Amino acid sequence: MSSYIEQADGVFPSVCSLDCPDQCGLLVHKQDGVIVKIEGDPSHPVTQGAICNKVRNMTARIYDEKRLQYPLKRVGPKGSGQFQRISWEEAVQTIASRWKTLIAAEGPEAILPYSFYGNMGRINTEGMGRRFFNRMNASKLIYSICEAAGSVGYGYTMGGSFGVDPEDTVHAKLIIMWGVNAVSTNMHQVTLAEKARKNGAKVVVIDVHRNRTAKWADWFVPVNPGTDAALALGLMHVLFAENMVDEAFMEQYTIGHTELREHVKAYTPEAVASITGVPAEDIVTLARMYGECDGAAFIRIGNGPQHHDNGGMTTRTIACLPGLTGQWLKKGGGAIKGNGGHLAMNRIALEQPSLKPKEWNRPRDINMNLIGSALLELEQPIYSLYVYNANPAVVAPHAGKVREGLAREDLFTVVHELFMTETAKYADIVLPATSAFENTDVYSSYWHHFIQIQEPVVAPYGESKSNTEVFRLLAQAMGYEDEALRDSDLAMIDQALNNPNNPNLAGITGALLQEKQFVKANVKPILPGKLRTPSGRIELYSAAMERQGFPPLPTYIPLPDDGPYPFLFIPTVNHNFLNSTFAHNEKHAAMEKMPKLYMNAADAAGLGIQQGDAVKVWNDRGECELTAVVGEDVLPGVVVSQGLWADGADSKAVVNALTPDRVADMGQGATFFSGRVDVARV
Repeated sequence: MSSYIEQADGVFPSVCSLDCPDQCGLLVHKQDGVIVKIEGDPSHPVTQGAICNKVRNMTARIYDEKRLQYPLKRVGPKGSGQFQRISWEEAVQTIASRWKTLIAAEGPEAILPYSFYGNMGRINTEGMGRRFFNRMNASKLIYSICEAAGSVGYGYTMGGSFGVDPEDTVHAKLIIMWGVNAVSTNMHQVTLAEKARKNGAKVVVIDVHRNRTAKWADWFVPVNPGTDAALALGLMHVLFAENMVDEAFMEQYTIGHTELREHVKAYTPEAVASITGVPAEDIVTLARMYGECDGAAFIRIGNGPQHHDNGGMTTRTIACLPGLTGQWLKKGGGAIKGNGGHLAMNRIALEQPSLKPKEWNRPRDINMNLIGSALLELEQPIYSLYVYNANPAVVAPHAGKVREGLAREDLFTVVHELFMTETAKYADIVLPATSAFENTDVYSSYWHHFIQIQEPVVAPYGESKSNTEVFRLLAQAMGYEDEALRDSDLAMIDQALNNPNNPNLAGITGALLQEKQFVKANVKPILPGKLRTPSGRIELYSAAMERQGFPPLPTYIPLPDDGPYPFLFIPTVNHNFLNSTFAHNEKHAAMEKMPKLYMNAADAAGLGIQQGDAVKVWNDRGECELTAVVGEDVLPGVVVSQGLWADGADSKAVVNALTPDRVADMGQGATFFSGRVDVARV
């Protein structure tokens, strides 16, 4: 047990556990054994003491009176939220007994774990749980709800999740925030951009919504949803046509620039303007800003563009731009989609796939974006669901279908959570989870280059237990005697950090992290050098894509038809929640005020909708009710909501009731932003 727990008063180092690129260093203040304040750690080289309101008000979440304190079993109908307290012994034995019976009758593939990164701790997210379900040989979840499409697309161009060191971006002279509301989701990139601004940098934001980041920028370029690849190709057209490319760089570090030069001739500014809604003269101006930049130009590629059916190709296309102008050799130049590849841990040691029984077949894969269909339509049904670090009833697409599946009486569902979430209300057994401040874990950012450790600051709340502790109990109850299912959290941290395939982590151990709290990995610039693409170069032309049936050159592919509805619907993030995290906490909900729908004034006028009106938003998948915000923050034909709100009594603000559960072109990613809707005044 951590010595921090034993100290009733003091200030203790910590790390933010949220699924956010910034992964801030924190200082946790305790009085009488209770956390009373959370602030940023000014000694952290990247985050430097600045934190967001979500975390600043985290104590309200940790000690929320609605937080779960002990195991529960369902005593009412599924979804009713009627539960009765039970002991941990009864909970574990009930789960193990049901699973043993189910495995004997249907096989282990009848059981599906459903999890994601509600807590970014690698041990509690990717460690013991995945080991346990590997040992069981349960159905395997494809973790593709967030960045899958963009990561695959970026990887075709750049060889993996490798970008510039964000600390170097203070040297950039042009910063393009493309499809990322960084003020709300990557605030320290904004801080670095402000430092660059003081040295003369310009900031351009390309997005579908005039959000907080767009309002902060020097220039906001609104674009029609799903057309970002066309805009990037239009910029390439101008770069080649006006000789603003770096011929020597392309010759040495890229493959396919000759073919690309010919290919983009079709993407004239006028043609691209008709697709994107960006005026032709603005396309030329932006291309010249990029191509004639006196210094480094940096592109922060966000998650937004990849949440379309064409999301992988879109991200792959944007990622080609720095290769045309030689930005990767300039300090602070290049791009970041994600930097997780730089800090890659030993996934095999973490997840222990060798635990799978040799005599059983490889388990089936189930895409988490298709959980509704998986629960309702599989020929071999899922009969048990174990949910942790996730809330699919709100977060997964096509929420109506998801909830219909969760309501099945023959589905035995266990949810390990901090709160009685919408998913937990459908559970048969609910287990209380620890917060990150009560766990031991290791954290690696997918943006900056620091590894950080979390040691418990306070004792577990009530009877709550960590993921690792629960899976050890379940392993024992199931009769699994494998040593890997008994490893301590600190042992797993060392196993994860010992990755011979990633020299960037050499010398970083759990003991070193306990001494230092955070350590920067030894990451070198990706160029000059050899990339992890098949050619070792930036692949403007990708033979690997061609073999997979994709166009080998960056290409704009229009969105598919999503029904006869007039508006493209973009359900993006808000400032005070992170997905559904914090939506259940009154403090954070009060800061965000209400769920809104942003509409163009011309569209609203045509429908008789005024500022502040309650509006119904619907399509053939479902409907919800939001409050209209009327103005010029979105283009005509586009409506935008922000945030995943907790269900009210009548579940009127569940925006994922409207979103498609198709999968994207690459990585089996989500297509949250490719749905169409209609809107009417209530």
